[in-house]
Amino acid sequence: MARKIALVTGAGRPEGLGMATARALGQQGFHVIVTSRSEEQSAQQVRMLEAEGLSAEGFRLDLGDPAGFARVARRIADAHGRLDVLVNNASVFPDLTTGSALDVSIEHVQAAFDVDVIGPWLLTAALRELLEAAPAARVVNLSSGAARQVARLAEEPGDVGAPAYSFAKHTLTQLTVMLAAAFRETKVLVNAVDPGRVDTHPELGTDDEDVPPAEAARWVVHASTLPEGGPTGGLFLHGERIG
Repeated sequence: MARKIALVTGAGRPEGLGMATARALGQQGFHVIVTSRSEEQSAQQVRMLEAEGLSAEGFRLDLGDPAGFARVARRIADAHGRLDVLVNNASVFPDLTTGSALDVSIEHVQAAFDVDVIGPWLLTAALRELLEAAPAARVVNLSSGAARQVARLAEEPGDVGAPAYSFAKHTLTQLTVMLAAAFRETKVLVNAVDPGRVDTHPELGTDDEDVPPAEAARWVVHASTLPEGGPTGGLFLHGERIG
């Protein structure tokens, strides 16, 4: 049987969740396409994975530049003819220190939505034919606990930390439901995963509740390998559906 193909966006950081997910999928037997905003970064990550005996290749892919998505789709089509897993992991956190929706800047809102919502949406659409060409493809969107702050506002009014990032991730979770419905006549399952608090920036210090990227990646892989007839349009935390 041909090796399954997975694409992981936002795999530019060696210690990041994208790279941990790529490694975990590779260990499951996938050929992994790692992407980042530079060819050099992607090539470096490929060398790291190949040194571990895993099958990988790298592309430049900027989620803020949808004009490049068709090129990526052509490369995958020419080399593999299908895509079994798409992990929309790439993200930006432009308003880390903003504490109120009334203080957010338009630049931060635009940046968050370009990468966390519009990018995954248009990339999934660009890869549609490749996903539908696979026997049972899976799309996994990386949400966040910050998104659930927004969802709880009706019951727990208050300020939302990092409002641009939080609302973009909330919107991505809702986009997941819409994409799942769009793929309803196919075998493509689309789900979102909240990875919890992940220690992807150890240089900033580690909180007690932070988990290593390798541990969080397990739950992304879980959603990436759901069986045929599995759930779609859901939000998962630690392998359990919470939305």
